[in-house]
Amino acid sequence: MTNTNKARVLVVDDEQVVRLGYLRSLAADYDTWTASDGEEALQEMERRPADVVLLDLRRPGAQGPEVLKAMKQKWPETEVVVVTGYPSVDSAKDAVRLGAGDYLAKPVGPCEIIDVTRNALARKQWTLRTQLN
Repeated sequence: MTNTNKARVLVVDDEQVVRLGYLRSLAADYDTWTASDGEEALQEMERRPADVVLLDLRRPGAQGPEVLKAMKQKWPETEVVVVTGYPSVDSAKDAVRLGAGDYLAKPVGPCEIIDVTRNALARKQWTLRTQLN
């Protein structure tokens, strides 16, 4: 992420209405695009790695935990925020263990999506700064 470019945010959710809602909330401030499943998300990351990924845990195709693990292994600098309609203590623990920086239970409103994205970018910038020192 450079200062002259907008931060890149990938929204991964099987529900089109959710993808479009998050896209609408974030598009003014971020370079935002979507994927409808885990396989497509990994292809998108290969093509253009995101600074932040908003990842729905339960979708058709590759399941969220496997996608999260693959993303953090290949793109460790990417901040992943898990957003799920099926929250549980176990899935939250697993998500954090696999590298998620945050965990949200649906439904998630526009302000919350903007805040969690801003916080994820701040975490990424802090991590990058501390790695340089």
